[in-house]
Amino acid sequence: MIRPKHFGFNEQTAGSNSFQHQSSDDVSIIAQQEFDGMVEVLRSKEIDVKVFEDQEIVLPDSVFPNNWISNFPKEALVIYPMLTPNRRDEVREDVIEWALQALMLDEFIDLTMAQEEDRILEGTGSVVFDHASKTAFASVSPRTDLSLLKDLCDNMGYETVSFEAVDLNGDQIYHTNVVMSIGSQVTIICLESIPDLLERAMVKRSLEKIGKEIIEITYNQMNQFAGNAYEVINKQGKHFYAMSSTAYNALNEVQKAVVSSSMEILSISIPTIEKVGGGSVRCMMAGLFNYPK
Repeated sequence: MIRPKHFGFNEQTAGSNSFQHQSSDDVSIIAQQEFDGMVEVLRSKEIDVKVFEDQEIVLPDSVFPNNWISNFPKEALVIYPMLTPNRRDEVREDVIEWALQALMLDEFIDLTMAQEEDRILEGTGSVVFDHASKTAFASVSPRTDLSLLKDLCDNMGYETVSFEAVDLNGDQIYHTNVVMSIGSQVTIICLESIPDLLERAMVKRSLEKIGKEIIEITYNQMNQFAGNAYEVINKQGKHFYAMSSTAYNALNEVQKAVVSSSMEILSISIPTIEKVGGGSVRCMMAGLFNYPK
């Protein structure tokens, strides 16, 4: 996780992220407080968290590192091409070197050169991976190039499930991890955001095929980041589903019960980061697999 120094509304990404909202106030201090609170909640459950301090240059979205770095279990560290210049500047050699050493890997897959050809793939924002079944779910958008995803998945031996998801205005939703999350037992997804009924049925069948219990959410729940959740595991091997308080409050009691039947829900308050940054709890964590305990 990256502790933000200059968090704020990102003008460069606003054109493709309808979840961002302009603020007239300096919200950087509030964002740091929310970040620290989230780290405290995670660590209180004995979940390992590595925190890096932000760079000195102004990077309003640096708190969302999952977009530029991800880890395939036992296999690879991947660095991704980002859409905008100030997000490309988030890529850090010190973070990459630390992750390689922590995961005992010798090298990483660098996809960043693809951005010179306007082929963008923003990590686990663009792609929701189910590593157990080696399946990658992705909704096409200016930030998700399906041909680049196919190249990556072919290299890693993963199957791709691609579709188009749109908001209530009919615009493509910028990141797949706003539409859906996948845990070891359940998936939370806004199926009604997939307008093509054949694609919608295909996505549903694909989730059922890999053994996930589907929790369908509405547009209203998706807009409150109910799809932007992430399963994490603590030092004792206990599973938690981390989501924002906004997302948790948007779920109904039946939906909460389904998630709680397989793992504890962690509700984390980050309202300013969500509203101004247009991303939520899942976006703030770049998960590592097989990290030495």
